[in-house]
Amino acid sequence: MDLLENLSEVQMEAVKMIDEDLEIIACAGAGKTGVVTRRIVNILASKPEILPENIVAFTFTKRAAEELKSRIYDYGKTVLGHTMGFAHMYVGTIHGFCIKMLQENIPEFQKFNVMDEFVSVMGILNENWFEKDKWDAKTQLAFEKYQSKLYEEKKFDYSLILREMIHQLETNEKFAEIIRGKVKYLTVDEYQDTNPVQEKLIRMLKDFGANICVVGDDDQTIYQFLGSDTKNILTFKERYNIQKYCM
Repeated sequence: MDLLENLSEVQMEAVKMIDEDLEIIACAGAGKTGVVTRRIVNILASKPEILPENIVAFTFTKRAAEELKSRIYDYGKTVLGHTMGFAHMYVGTIHGFCIKMLQENIPEFQKFNVMDEFVSVMGILNENWFEKDKWDAKTQLAFEKYQSKLYEEKKFDYSLILREMIHQLETNEKFAEIIRGKVKYLTVDEYQDTNPVQEKLIRMLKDFGANICVVGDDDQTIYQFLGSDTKNILTFKERYNIQKYCM
């Protein structure tokens, strides 16, 4: 099977662009999953120095992850003739990636459990903790007590996972080196639904040297109540100085 088979000219360019960062703007049904799949397989086919474990893809849901992972395996087997090492490629949610990296590389977090996902004021504050200087004293105190309680009980909520990941990358050089060596290509699906702390982590991975490809549709933002910021996708091209494709 040809990686470029049945693709439009724009889609072909996106699949072939593996040496530069990329933004793909695609509405529902435009074939973005197929393009992302083929681009990932093309990276592996074109760059022998890149292993499957060096490729990370963030999806917004586990269901989307399973679909993307299945397609990558199918294309990999057809185009490369094998799927050797694909089990070490991370395809899943950003929270899943962070907890996996923390627990695999920092012993103190191996006993932490992840609380069921829920929407709470504290969760939203956690997603924006780097702006806590703007909070009033009562809010800051409540936030600190909430954090202390979770750590005491060895629990993560979904937002705390991201906060801890960023904290470790900023303060733990050994951990930062592991992540820097691991993530060479990063794909972020549904980028329009990223919130400030997710964007901060994505930016850090980019600054660590990862090639980045984001995919999204600014007209499809549905998670603003969880803190997603459409400015992330609207200003991405300028902030990252990258190529942009509309499908």
